[in-house]
Amino acid sequence: MAKVAVAAVQGKKALSLLLGKCVPCVKQNASKIRVQHFKLDTNLNMYYRENSFFYAHDPQALCKPGDTVLIRELPSKVTRLITHEILEIVYPLGDVTDPVTGKKVVVGKYRDDIKAEDKLFGRTESAFDYDKAPPRGSQEDKRDFSHRETYTKYHEDPNDPQPYAV
Repeated sequence: MAKVAVAAVQGKKALSLLLGKCVPCVKQNASKIRVQHFKLDTNLNMYYRENSFFYAHDPQALCKPGDTVLIRELPSKVTRLITHEILEIVYPLGDVTDPVTGKKVVVGKYRDDIKAEDKLFGRTESAFDYDKAPPRGSQEDKRDFSHRETYTKYHEDPNDPQPYAV
């Protein structure tokens, strides 16, 4: 913590990597990343969540909306808006892994714990089976349209539904 404070005093960049979530973007060769951080309100002495949005260079379109990614600031801007680059996709959407144990997580429980509870109390018919579930991307053009090119919707028209608009 002291190194960060010293770097801030000396005018150096203290943080170079950011963890964020990919959101739909209309720019070509880029992904829009939402980074959440907390800001202190000195009047109430409470922290409030704020979002910052960055455009990251992604020419292969590896990042899909909902993915958690690690980004780094570029030494020079690619364009006026594109200031970062995507280093890696940490968690694809819907496939969260605990970084400490390496186990898969569903909401607040490990998948192994859910299986153990199913053995103890019996499995319900409506329970989702993660072992039989196909990987992300198998539902493209059926239920998953995140790979489609997005565009901005400027008007509502019942004759023109515009399904891929942002």
